[in-house]
Amino acid sequence: MANMSPKKHEMPVQDPVVRASNFQEVALGYSEQTALEEATRCLNCPTKPCVSKCPVHIDIPSFIAKVREGDFEGAYGIISKSSSLPAVCGRVCPQENQCEGECVRGKGKVPLRDESGNVAKGEDGKPVMVDSEAVGIGRLERFVADYHNAHNPENACTPPSNGHKAAVIGSGPSGLACASDLAKAGFKVTIFEALHTPGGVLVYGIPEFRLPKAIVKKEIDGLIAMGVDIQTNVVIGRTLTIDELFEDGYEAIFIGSGAGLPKFMNIPGEGLKGVLSANEFLTRINLMKAFREGADTPVQKGHRVIVVGGGNVAMDAARSAKRLGGDVTIVYRRTQAELPARKEEVEHAMEEGIRFCFLTNPTEILGDDKGNCVGIRCIRMELGEPDASGRRRPVEVKGSEYDIEADQVIMALGTSPNPLIKSTTEGLETQRWGGIIINEETGETSRQHVYAGGDAVTGAATVILAMGAGKKAAAAIIESFQGK
Repeated sequence: MANMSPKKHEMPVQDPVVRASNFQEVALGYSEQTALEEATRCLNCPTKPCVSKCPVHIDIPSFIAKVREGDFEGAYGIISKSSSLPAVCGRVCPQENQCEGECVRGKGKVPLRDESGNVAKGEDGKPVMVDSEAVGIGRLERFVADYHNAHNPENACTPPSNGHKAAVIGSGPSGLACASDLAKAGFKVTIFEALHTPGGVLVYGIPEFRLPKAIVKKEIDGLIAMGVDIQTNVVIGRTLTIDELFEDGYEAIFIGSGAGLPKFMNIPGEGLKGVLSANEFLTRINLMKAFREGADTPVQKGHRVIVVGGGNVAMDAARSAKRLGGDVTIVYRRTQAELPARKEEVEHAMEEGIRFCFLTNPTEILGDDKGNCVGIRCIRMELGEPDASGRRRPVEVKGSEYDIEADQVIMALGTSPNPLIKSTTEGLETQRWGGIIINEETGETSRQHVYAGGDAVTGAATVILAMGAGKKAAAAIIESFQGK
């Protein structure tokens, strides 16, 4: 019988005061008992609405049913049929907008019950009804993956070869997902990674306190055990070109190079010392471990830090700056209701003492006579009519300018694909803003046998969407070589 508790079980977390000064993981995960109890909240809907919003189509009710039975390995087996990164996705996927957003348990009211299961009644004798929350699907996925990793060391083996070679450009989520599926189908796969450490945005973009890098390494080690070759420090478009890869015998190529080109506002003062992109700031901290004493890569530890933006990257940058000792304020041109960042990340940031300055937009970065940033000039905003995104467009309030002191300004305004591959690959068509144009059904680009997916196509998006794109392209590549 399903547990009709209206609320999902809370995730234990580090105390905000403690975690604001360390880079250890904030959310601590479910215990076995909590996972068992949360799993009983699933109604096991026959139509499986949650699956329809999962980009990799995990059979969610079935894996939760296994959790409910205490068969955690069986649950992992179901998840891993669809997802090659369950421990990652359980931590960083925006489940509230995907699977949990379609969960029937989160779409109505249920009777309030006491600890004995009795329905509470009001003065009128009718049941007291309260809002219900979706099942904690992401938290259960994380629990299952962590349980598997703790109890079952992988003994992966190289699948039988099908005689074909494929190249994957980029070792982020789309590249890893594509490489995994191709390797399982017998392809000899080589991943080419521009940086010195594989993992893409999982290692350079997402902080340790949200995604421990040991988890990413374990997933990558599993690929290597299947025979996937990973070559680092190879910049496709500079070290090698797409055409040279074909000349080297690769029969299909997947471009999962991400979106690492940061955006700026093009306002006065962005060239001052102390102004940098969130991309650079987070890469120095996450990939190069600049937060550690004696690290080879330096990072400015701002005293008064302004982060411009409202997405997950802005939260990551702000929370990282806080851990470096900064007094941090996030400046966002809309209201809290329009913040694109995950609710959980916003709540964690607020708990850690980060201030939010809503309906505010920078117009200029202020500097001293030595070229150092000393503050920002802002203007207040108000919300007008909805724009193309469906959100109300922010409009400047004339005469409302004011200044905020700051010795560091971090721009977290999104990223776009690097134009290097496009500029060195004849016949590869892209959008005006740089995204690679693909066949939405197969992931194939305008170049035959060249596929693409993830942020290189869509611009900055989510890990799970990138994984879904990598899997779709892999399926198309496998199909195109069947029978050959």
